[in-house]
Amino acid sequence: MTTIKTVGVAGAGTMGAGIAIVAARAGFKTIVFDARQEALDRTRGQTEAFLKKSEERGKLPAGAAVAALSRWEGTTELSGLASCDIIIEAIFEDLAVKHQLFGQLNEVCPPATIFASNTSTISITEIAGGSGRPDRFVGMHFCLPAQLMKLIEMSPGLATSDETFKTAWAFAEAMGQKPVATQDTPGFILNYFLIPFNNDAIRLVEQGVAEPAGIDTAIKTALGYPMGPLELLDLVGMDTQKLLCEAMHGLTHEPRAACPPLVRRMIAAKRLGKKTGQGFHAYGDTKMFGA
Repeated sequence: MTTIKTVGVAGAGTMGAGIAIVAARAGFKTIVFDARQEALDRTRGQTEAFLKKSEERGKLPAGAAVAALSRWEGTTELSGLASCDIIIEAIFEDLAVKHQLFGQLNEVCPPATIFASNTSTISITEIAGGSGRPDRFVGMHFCLPAQLMKLIEMSPGLATSDETFKTAWAFAEAMGQKPVATQDTPGFILNYFLIPFNNDAIRLVEQGVAEPAGIDTAIKTALGYPMGPLELLDLVGMDTQKLLCEAMHGLTHEPRAACPPLVRRMIAAKRLGKKTGQGFHAYGDTKMFGA
């Protein structure tokens, strides 16, 4: 049982869009914030297409798509999140920017509102230190694509209260997700393995060992992964991968976590992945994964 009724999502990018679907689909009123109206409009369109396709495929009952969309709303003003019981931050990996966002949210939200971060590499304790409410702050790292994956890595900061962690855990379960407790360490569980692994796949392309399609096929066929590493990177985006690498390498100094030069060249060429139509693979549309 959860006491959460209204959910805020800060950031209408790939992760924010997926998290908002999870919340709205589970019956929560969901308010998505982004300073750019065009980002909200794009995310709304992708969300509608994804939910309707889910209904057509029988993954949602008839009428569920319309019902979920009725619970979804967007806002370009942070004050639009003031009524939320929990706000999940899903912006890019930059500590200063996250501190600025949470500092502003702290001014417009009541003291009872829980703040959560979807960060995959930055310390929850460090982010919470700039939130104004470190006792009501928790890490909730959803897996990409959030609208399809069930796992949430739940990480308390040093000051996170037991009540806050229990409330966030119950909320994760109420959304139909599978929470797993982790310590506040770089990369938590998944990205501790995944960032170096994906970089290894990029370096195979750099070295001419195999083509991206061949690498993805080998991984999916031999290891049983539903998605190849380069397909996943196209979904993540090269710009995001660069930030993830810089954050992870800066914290751990693990050589395999360092950003491969090819990533920077692809960013310069605007080959960011699915969102630009070209990454390691070419895409004919920018629809949300699974739609």
